[in-house]
Amino acid sequence: MEFIGGIDVGSRVTKAVVIDKKGKILGRGTTMTGAYLAQSAETALNKACQIEGIRFNEIEYIASTGFGRYQVPFRHIQITDITSNAFGALYIFPKTRCIIDIGAMNARAMKINEEGRVLKFRMNDKCASGAGRFLERVALALELELDELGSISLGSKNPQTISNICAVLAESEVINLVTKGVDVEDIVQGAHKSITDRIVALLRQVGIENEITLTGGVTKNVGMIKALEEKLEAPLNVSADSEFAGAIGAALLGIMRLEKKNLAEN
Repeated sequence: MEFIGGIDVGSRVTKAVVIDKKGKILGRGTTMTGAYLAQSAETALNKACQIEGIRFNEIEYIASTGFGRYQVPFRHIQITDITSNAFGALYIFPKTRCIIDIGAMNARAMKINEEGRVLKFRMNDKCASGAGRFLERVALALELELDELGSISLGSKNPQTISNICAVLAESEVINLVTKGVDVEDIVQGAHKSITDRIVALLRQVGIENEITLTGGVTKNVGMIKALEEKLEAPLNVSADSEFAGAIGAALLGIMRLEKKNLAEN
C-alpha cells in the first residue's frame, strides 16, 4: 500500500497525518514546533506513522503547509495554509461553506465552494490580538495553563471586556482587572469575547453562510467555541480532526499532485 503524508508546521504546534490513496486517515501526530522546524516536522510525521506501524520510508509523497512549510527538507511539495485548510475542512465536514481558522499567530475567515476552492478570505493584522497567542498572554498573566482557559471560562457570569487589540497591552489590562478583584472566569471569557468580535468581523467581510467550520488549535477550547457560537447565533462544526485540517488538506492535495505527476510520466 502507498501512503501520503501531510504536515502542518504551525508557529506553536506541528501537526501531521498519514493517509492512503483513497483519502483514509491512518494516523495523526503532533509535537511542539520550537526552533527546529525540520525536526518538528519529522517528529510529528513519525508519530502519525506509528499508529499503524508504517515506516517513514513507505511514505510515497509528502506535502507541507503552515508558516514553516518551506523548512521541511523531505517534502515533495509545499502548499499554502489557506488552500490546505479549505480542503481539510471540507473533508471533515463536506457541507462546509465558511471556515474560521484560529492559530497561534493568525486568525482567518474563508468562504469556499463545494469543491473546496477559496472564494474569499480575510486575515487579522500582524498583531496577535485575533489569534491564539493572545490567549497565551492572558494565561501567562493569570498564571494558568493555556489548556485551562476553556473550562474556566464556562463559569463566567459577567465577562469583562478586554479593549486593547495588542496582545502585550492586553496582558497589562488583564493584570489590572485582577488587582480590581474581578473574577478570573469573567476575565478569561472576556478575552474570548474580544477575539470573537474581531473574528466575526472578518467572517462578515467574506459573507456568512452555513455551514461554518472551526479549525486550528483553538478548537480544543470550549470557551472559545461557546463565545463564537453565541456571537454568530449558530452552531459551529468542530471535531477531533479540526486541529488537523491543514495537515489533512495538504495530504489530500498531495494525492492530487502525485496523480498528475504519474499521469504525466506515463
